[in-house]
Amino acid sequence: MNDAGNKEGHGKRTQVQGGEDERALVRSALELLGIRNFVLAIHDPSFPSDDAEDTGRGSPYTEGGHRFLRFARDLGFNGIQLGPQGETSADNASPYDGTIFSRSTLSIALARLAEDGPWGALLGPGSVKRIVAERPRGREERASHGYAHRAQRAALREAFSSFVGRRQRGELGELAARFEAFKLRNAAWLERDALYGPLCEEHRSGWFHGWSGAPELDRRLFAPGPGEVVACEERRRELLARHRDEVELYAFCQLLAHEQHAALRTVTADLGLKLYGDLQIGYSPQDAWAHQSVFLKGYLMGAPPSRTNPEGQVWNYPVLDPAQYTDASAGALALVRARMDKMFDEFDGVRIDHPHGLVCPWVYAADAPEPLRAVQGGARLFSSPDLPDHPLLSRYAIVSPAQLNRAVPRYADDWVASLTPEQVGRYSVIFDTIAACAAARGRATTDIVCEVLSTMPFPLKAVLERHGLGRFRVTQKADLDNPKDVYRSENAGPSDWIMVGTHDTPPLWRLLDAWERSGALERQAAYLATRLAPSPAEEGAMARALASDPRALAQAKLADLFASKAANVMVFFSDLLGLKEVYNAPGTISDDNWSLRVPRDYARTYPEMRARGAAMNIPRALALALRARGGAESEERRQLAARLEGRAG
Repeated sequence: MNDAGNKEGHGKRTQVQGGEDERALVRSALELLGIRNFVLAIHDPSFPSDDAEDTGRGSPYTEGGHRFLRFARDLGFNGIQLGPQGETSADNASPYDGTIFSRSTLSIALARLAEDGPWGALLGPGSVKRIVAERPRGREERASHGYAHRAQRAALREAFSSFVGRRQRGELGELAARFEAFKLRNAAWLERDALYGPLCEEHRSGWFHGWSGAPELDRRLFAPGPGEVVACEERRRELLARHRDEVELYAFCQLLAHEQHAALRTVTADLGLKLYGDLQIGYSPQDAWAHQSVFLKGYLMGAPPSRTNPEGQVWNYPVLDPAQYTDASAGALALVRARMDKMFDEFDGVRIDHPHGLVCPWVYAADAPEPLRAVQGGARLFSSPDLPDHPLLSRYAIVSPAQLNRAVPRYADDWVASLTPEQVGRYSVIFDTIAACAAARGRATTDIVCEVLSTMPFPLKAVLERHGLGRFRVTQKADLDNPKDVYRSENAGPSDWIMVGTHDTPPLWRLLDAWERSGALERQAAYLATRLAPSPAEEGAMARALASDPRALAQAKLADLFASKAANVMVFFSDLLGLKEVYNAPGTISDDNWSLRVPRDYARTYPEMRARGAAMNIPRALALALRARGGAESEERRQLAARLEGRAG
């Protein structure tokens, strides 16, 4: 029997598997180890759904999504890290290319629209049943982005048609009032976002640079040139009148998405789970069009050559115009503030994707005929005072030529060798704005999570230190030959976030197979023994035991997170559940990317896999970490470790 569709049985399994006693033990262990945040990372499409609501893509707003959150809570997690939740196109499932204000309508739980309640049964039960019945079969472990996109749009049109008809008959008065209030409250971005789709249809291109034909004004509708302000206003009024129905549909779908997210906030708060959003560094095509007046002309943002991507990466993302950093009430900083205010209204904390792009972005010429070559020859926007191949960047330089280390590549972390406090302040303008938005919404600086991976240029390091923020420590990438490597757990500090892997890396369980084939298990085991053995005399025996048992080594790899000094531990859902499939392979395009889902029968399979060490055993990992840490509280830790082992199975 499929437990995903068995509500009562599913809940019982979770309680037996985890239960109040185990959760209390886990929380006690986290407190003793100084772990402030224990967060499970999972993106919207990956959530499981109940059988009757599964449209081919997951969502945290479904009943199955809520149940998985309770499952995570019962295991001891106190936070959930979602991915970016912007609207994506039919042919691009990457959440990091989604919109910055509009929410993904793919995450709207259609089954809830068929129920009596806040949305007045806008869909008939037959509509949801049909979508569920027709979803692609044979790949239940993956989200079907294309199918979900088509089916969701059709269902939402049906729901909107129902809403319009019933509103005309004087029904749904409360919902209609909420709709009007929502439009007024979010008018600043709703109109722009709603017009982009109709204009793409009209000009037969999903990218505004590809729009052809009259009127040319459409390309810069919200960024008028000299003498075009009146003409753009008239054109906007004309378009809003012509596409009134589409604009209303767009706004209504956004109301549903935002209200379902608000309902989720109530669920996570009741569960004691902090909810983290994800602020992507990139901009969708419609955002690049709608906000083009705040972007720097002639340059785009990408990723320079690095340890992870030696060739660099062509992102084609616009970069904020530094000339607009002086006025906090308009332009680039106003856009940053609007994004952050919305994020902190909707989440308890925020992950900043690639914060380099907000402090020292790597830029390259937008019109270069060979983009990859241009990226490789790019430069840091604020750290290039005298580069002959980028003379235009000198006007934005914060550092002088004398402060550069010419002995290293310009993308190296130590390209900038020194900074004055005043210069750090100039690099920190956007982060200062983010911190101010967090404080205004009652959030602590520690609620800001910075995705700093293998590279941390000196200006970024200085800005993070200014705000007391840490970096990511992804331990599966640790260089075991370099004691100073940034990914080694012993180099983590209390403000850091530590994890085995992220959504961009292979799962731990897949790595185990690779390490076993390559003979790397022994080296991993020897390293972990130095981190986890209660005493030096026990390191040899532990190393031999771990090398002979890959599953025991996996638990030790997870225990290493808790044994570090980092106060924040994050686990990606595939590492928790023992999955070997990859969620995202960076730089590749396929139907499998961004599509891995929690197995439908996770409530049954996880306890079984955990018992035999094939999935993360949180009590066992914590017990290992407690014994390793020892110290003044060693007796208390030993006793708690023994109790956790009793729960580990």
